[in-house]
Amino acid sequence: MIPFLDLQKINARYAEAYHQKLDEILHKGWFILGDAVQQFETEFAAFCQARYAFGVGNGLDAITLLLRAYTQLGRLQEGDHIIVPANTYIATILGIQQAGLVPVLVEPDPVTLTLCPIQAKKAITPQVKGIMVVHLYGQRADMPSLAALAAEYDLALFEDAAQAHGISFYGNYCKTFSFYPGKNLGALGDAGAVVTDDPDVAALVCLLRNYGSPEKYVHTLAGTNSRLDELQAAFLRVRLPHLLDENEHRRQLAARYAKGIVHPLIQLPQVVDPALHAFHLYVIRTPKREALQAYLSANGIQTMIHYPIAPHQQAALKNCATPALPLTEQLHREVLSLPISPVLTFEEQQMIIDCINAFPG
Repeated sequence: MIPFLDLQKINARYAEAYHQKLDEILHKGWFILGDAVQQFETEFAAFCQARYAFGVGNGLDAITLLLRAYTQLGRLQEGDHIIVPANTYIATILGIQQAGLVPVLVEPDPVTLTLCPIQAKKAITPQVKGIMVVHLYGQRADMPSLAALAAEYDLALFEDAAQAHGISFYGNYCKTFSFYPGKNLGALGDAGAVVTDDPDVAALVCLLRNYGSPEKYVHTLAGTNSRLDELQAAFLRVRLPHLLDENEHRRQLAARYAKGIVHPLIQLPQVVDPALHAFHLYVIRTPKREALQAYLSANGIQTMIHYPIAPHQQAALKNCATPALPLTEQLHREVLSLPISPVLTFEEQQMIIDCINAFPG
């Protein structure tokens, strides 16, 4: 069996370093907001070429806390509308809602599948005060066009970079990250971060993640408890220096898929610039998805669907008013994610390619 993502094999390479970090933290006896978190935040901010990074509990909290910081600063008001791509993981939309804001779902660019500047412009109303970009599957969205649009209409611009660790970002916009174990930079549990150059946003996120407390037992804001813990921070510090090399292996795998897969029923992803794609996922499209997935499984190849149900069709968002979203719904019927990871070998990948090309349809 070729697994979709072999986390055991990925983490086995770092097991000795993980054990060493665990021993260090056990010896120190400091488990919340200690040296490991501070060191990771410093290193990750530098990695992102930003001034500040704050570790939080997960990617959803990162989105919520960033937007709450904006409302606390008066840059957004409760009930303001935020444009967001319709074909994203539901966490992006939930984060907007949990910050007291209203998501406005728009269709993606039909080529890149990321947020479409044309569709985003059509969705702008007087109630819209911001845009949440999602770098879906690891491909950087059209940030120059979206930044120009935001500037033209005086909108706040945010980036959900949960799937885009290690790409070169455009500008100094506030970004949120997830370090869920399956991400390119994955922890051994839930974890996330907010990255910003804005000192006011940084100060508020730092407060909000820790009960709104600037010092112990003093609470200036009604915050929450969403703190990256010491152990996950230490594990992320082990992984971070290897991220770019691992991403490069993903790019090589993606190029081999693009060159090797030739099948009339399969549409390959369109990559604008490989240097601006982290290849967190390699997502093909086919009208025969269920048949192809079953065929690959029968031949020992595991695949996944990201995501089988569009967010606006989920019961959790039944009260979220949406326009017709035919492209989004089509994508969620057709997408299939192939194995791609830093431990997938070229030999294993060739087996996948050969098997796909032999799919009878």
